[in-house]
Amino acid sequence: MKIKVIHGPNLNMLGIREVNLYGPMKLDDINKNMEVVAKQNGFDIEFYQSNHEGDIVDAIQECLSEGVDGLIINPAAFTHYSIAIRDAIAALRSNGLPVVEVHLTNTAAREEFRQKSLISPVVAGTIAGFGPFSYHLGLIAMMQILNEIKMAKEVQKQGQ
Repeated sequence: MKIKVIHGPNLNMLGIREVNLYGPMKLDDINKNMEVVAKQNGFDIEFYQSNHEGDIVDAIQECLSEGVDGLIINPAAFTHYSIAIRDAIAALRSNGLPVVEVHLTNTAAREEFRQKSLISPVVAGTIAGFGPFSYHLGLIAMMQILNEIKMAKEVQKQGQ
């Protein structure tokens, strides 16, 4: 099974940007840690990062044609105002592809404008506030979701 991870704007600056808020870990380190856990559990994983809304929308839409089974996304600042990203994620969901939203910080405890997510209503769940470990928790959640989908399909097949 294949999981895609999409990182939104400024996440390429992790380890450099506001280290007091986002921590010292770089995005490559987060990706490497996720890759190890995914492989240990029999999942393929790929990563994409962009600072551009349209590119992220394209990457989300491509999940449907690339054989992706689940998407983990940190839309970053786009979380709070991108209807285009929200709609692309909703299209995945309507096609049976699960999505987990992750955030490094606890957005509910931040500035008022960061407390509303347009993405949360169209995903399976949101994990926030655990720093880089948010991605790890998101990966665990996605692997569980995909394993449950796989088991349900096997049960359905046996019943036919």
